[in-house]
Amino acid sequence: MPIRRILLAVCSLVGAVATLASAPAEAQTPQRGGTLVFAVNSEPPSYDCINTTTFVAMQTLSPFYSTLLKYDPDKFPEMRGDLAESWSVSADGLAYTFRLRSGVKFHDGAELTAEDVRATFERIRRPTQGIVSVRQSDYEDIASIETPDARTVVFRLTAPNASMLLNFASPWNCVMRAADLSRDPRAPERTINGTGPYRLGEHSRGSHLTGQRNPTYFEPGKPYLDGFRIVFMSGAAMVNALQGGQIMAEFRGLTPAERDRLVAAAPDRFKVEESPWVCKMDVYFNHRKPPFDDERVRRALTLAIDRWTGSAALSRTVFVKAVGASLRPGDPLAMSDAEIEKYPGFGRNGAAAKAEARRLLQEAGQGNLRFKLVTRNVPMPFQPMAVWLIDQWRQVGVTVENTPMEVAQQKATYIAGNHEVGLDSNCVDVDDPNQMLRLYVSSTRSPTNFSLYEDATLDDLFERQRRTGDAAERKRLIREFEDRYLSRSMTAPLLWWHRIVVYDKRIQGWKALPSHYLNQDLAGVWLAN
Repeated sequence: MPIRRILLAVCSLVGAVATLASAPAEAQTPQRGGTLVFAVNSEPPSYDCINTTTFVAMQTLSPFYSTLLKYDPDKFPEMRGDLAESWSVSADGLAYTFRLRSGVKFHDGAELTAEDVRATFERIRRPTQGIVSVRQSDYEDIASIETPDARTVVFRLTAPNASMLLNFASPWNCVMRAADLSRDPRAPERTINGTGPYRLGEHSRGSHLTGQRNPTYFEPGKPYLDGFRIVFMSGAAMVNALQGGQIMAEFRGLTPAERDRLVAAAPDRFKVEESPWVCKMDVYFNHRKPPFDDERVRRALTLAIDRWTGSAALSRTVFVKAVGASLRPGDPLAMSDAEIEKYPGFGRNGAAAKAEARRLLQEAGQGNLRFKLVTRNVPMPFQPMAVWLIDQWRQVGVTVENTPMEVAQQKATYIAGNHEVGLDSNCVDVDDPNQMLRLYVSSTRSPTNFSLYEDATLDDLFERQRRTGDAAERKRLIREFEDRYLSRSMTAPLLWWHRIVVYDKRIQGWKALPSHYLNQDLAGVWLAN
């Protein structure tokens, strides 16, 4: 099958050239005006989209910026043009050509050109000194970026990449003005000059941030709102504010208990949307520290974890639910339950698995194993998950001390290899094998492989699956990749998150997607009377 067809099929696109598609008509006629007030649980570390991974940046910055492509919330995971009115992929998968909309203006009044797109992506793939680009590796296949005219951008690749269109739809690729970047490469950290549906109003540190309707936005008639107001709050204070009507939504996700409380308090006021979440929990065994370099010990520790029973119990109070491996359960490329059940820790007979775990620990001379579990000091979902894990290991005679840390300290501990076992989450934009499998390649290639092992076979399988032009072959290679790290208990996937969003019924034109990074630009959101 030609590479071009595979690249488009991966994204649920049909045909060689993708063109801008109109969203389905609203069930009701959108009403203009009003201010949407919602919560984000903390402030972004900066205004620069390329140097952060936290969702608070995306939920705060998305309304101000545009990207080349974006996911269509009504046809997810299909994509539609944002700044691009059309695009095409060459038959060999080595050239991506984007035709830009005409008349798009930045908030400062300057007209968007192909040079702005080129400068944005050059900064992402080849940041200058002092600039951090956390997704730089996603664009390492780009050999050059050409701008044959003011409305055309051509990306030429060194090798095919089955996930490249997904990369171009990433919400983190905020297109910035080339002149701003030329004057000061670090300007986006402090200022916002995008082409999005809203312009920055005011930002009061520790309190709130506002956006005002962009009257020159390129989508006719949008945005519908006069503006929005983000209140920075989290936890019980946020839930109380939602219940009391001080805010209208929190778009990341709540726990089942918080959902039930809000619906019980005001059943006629709230709408609830639930979705599988492209976030998951993993346990990392530090292969550089004995006894975790012993496969028997790692296998015992993952066998001790009864994921199916844990899912049933935890999902009543914590936003975790599905049992799965590298790819979100239900995705066409993910393992079925029957496939995953054959691997250590994923079987249905928890008692038998724990008996085998105890036997392996004795065989390895670790009948009285003790260690510290490093995780985040974030209450949800990390601490309930940590408590559950520690109890699972207690049942096979292992004593574990919970060691919660601030996120920065936790990451530094992992990178330095100063942990024994770690618990962490991984969230991505969309179901993409490249993003998810990269977590398990050798640590010298992946800064997020906190198990700190090297495995040339996994590295080779990763490269082959992202280069192949055959969909069936890609799935086979992904399965071989998963078989290798799961059968050797190199890292232990646990449970996938489950997204629950509760918001005021007056909010129309918004939909919860499997990623809390997506559909946050608010361009199509409106408030019903």
